[in-house]
Amino acid sequence: MQAVHWRLLAELSDGLPKHIAALAGKAGVKLQQLNGLWLKMPAHIRGLLRQQDGYWRLVRPLAVFSDECLSAVAGGFRAELLHTHPSSNDAVLMAAKRDIDAAHRYLCIVHEQTKGRGRQGRSWYSRIGECLTFSFGWVFERQQGELGALSLAVGLACCNALRRLDVPVQLKWPNDLVVGSDKLGGILIETMRSGGKTAAVIGIGLNFVLPKEIENATSVQAACQSVPPSAAELLGILLGELDGILSEFAVHGFAPFFAAYEAANRDQGASVRLLHNGQVLEEGTVLGVTEQGVLRLETAGGEKRIASGEISLRQSIEPAGRVATRYLLLDGGNSRLKWAWAENGKIGNVSGAPYRDLQQLGEDWRRFGGNGVAIVGSAVCGDEKKALVQEQLAAEIEWLPSMPHALGIRNHYRNPAEHGSDRWFNALGSRRFSRNACVVVSCGTAVTIDALTDDGSYLGGSIMPGFHLMHESLLQKTANLHRPEGQRYPFPTTTANAIATGMMDAVCGSILLMHARLKERNHNQPTDLIITGGGARKIAEALPEAFSLDNKVKIVDNLVIFGLINWLEHQPARKE
Repeated sequence: MQAVHWRLLAELSDGLPKHIAALAGKAGVKLQQLNGLWLKMPAHIRGLLRQQDGYWRLVRPLAVFSDECLSAVAGGFRAELLHTHPSSNDAVLMAAKRDIDAAHRYLCIVHEQTKGRGRQGRSWYSRIGECLTFSFGWVFERQQGELGALSLAVGLACCNALRRLDVPVQLKWPNDLVVGSDKLGGILIETMRSGGKTAAVIGIGLNFVLPKEIENATSVQAACQSVPPSAAELLGILLGELDGILSEFAVHGFAPFFAAYEAANRDQGASVRLLHNGQVLEEGTVLGVTEQGVLRLETAGGEKRIASGEISLRQSIEPAGRVATRYLLLDGGNSRLKWAWAENGKIGNVSGAPYRDLQQLGEDWRRFGGNGVAIVGSAVCGDEKKALVQEQLAAEIEWLPSMPHALGIRNHYRNPAEHGSDRWFNALGSRRFSRNACVVVSCGTAVTIDALTDDGSYLGGSIMPGFHLMHESLLQKTANLHRPEGQRYPFPTTTANAIATGMMDAVCGSILLMHARLKERNHNQPTDLIITGGGARKIAEALPEAFSLDNKVKIVDNLVIFGLINWLEHQPARKE
């Protein structure tokens, strides 16, 4: 991209409407040249443009800056903007090699990294505008060996900044920023020694927006629970927090930050597995970290200490050893039961099984249940299947019904007693992921599509057969349609593919209609879409690209479980 493209993109990057005359002036081109200029933008950016009445806007903001904007938010840092560069870390390292003192507080923003890298030599790739990528230098009067916990301190500063912006981020040892199990960003620190000083080159990459096809990741725009910040606002608050924490770290080390780090650590007190090249090295419970940032792990063989390096941390699939639980949460669907252990408002491991084989539930109860564990659930499965669940458990289950109101949400269903409790708790759970008006979709045996306003009115919704029921109905009630399972295509040319496409179009069409109704009722204000259930990802992929660009679409596993824990968090404390 040429300089003129960057100027135009920077002007539009906040997502607000701009008159074409003003845009042409900022870009330094004639008005009639704007369209041709835009056609030379990268493909993933071209499709973001919306034009109306002489105004241009992008359907989502991008992390693209102008020199003027960067200077305004840099604070005490000396900022440089590089549109295209191999690596922001490399730019700061070169500055440190020339003059180590000059690298202190030197900030480099790169819009497009051609050779970006993460820890362990992994590549770090992002498309223009989708990732906030920057590096800066900080010079310490300390040996390199005294900076082992620096990445933890940097992570804490980022966590503090993001939480100020209403992003519910946590830390994952040693250098990741996460929202639940989804990665939000990472930190890469490289050091060099010169003249009795140590220069730390601190690289930070945060997903600002995220294409829907990327799995196990989230972004600032998607995770923010209020009005998402602009890239400039985000960078300014980040730099302020980094400045404060690193100034204190330079004097006192990591000791002042122990408590704050452990409070922000997603895996504190959790059972985990430590992996190397996919192989399990250790299993145990996270006790915390040392002053040098070393992980303390309680294992069957006693406490072990794990240094950073080629080791990655994953939450254990099964709780290992010491797991204290307060609640066993149950989601009784039509065909399967899901359950999760929860303590102090945090959901642990989620398991599931068909009702014909609930042996694992009984084994889990014998291992983790007992006195002090309350069992709470939502069920649409009927009394017979409820009885099968109760047989596996030594304590009474409290099955919660749909309610007239809860958590500030009013249920407009005429008779809440006939309202499926799964739909109600899906609505309660959605508030963890959106405060806007939102359409909540659950795709299981049936597909439910419900509408929730931003001021807390659950308006009701629709129910239709799930994919399996649709397919079975066609096979049973029509002739000559016994075909293998097909795939969705824009214009299917086989019967099997026509069936698959018709089923998906029916579901997506119903979702789009409900979304349009709710958005109209909401006076065209932001209206989100939250999808849960086994078919959620397929539905998200099948939605029109323009719809997914214009609206926040979030896939959430186990939304009923989130609804149950949300409800429990607002109830009076229960007696043991």
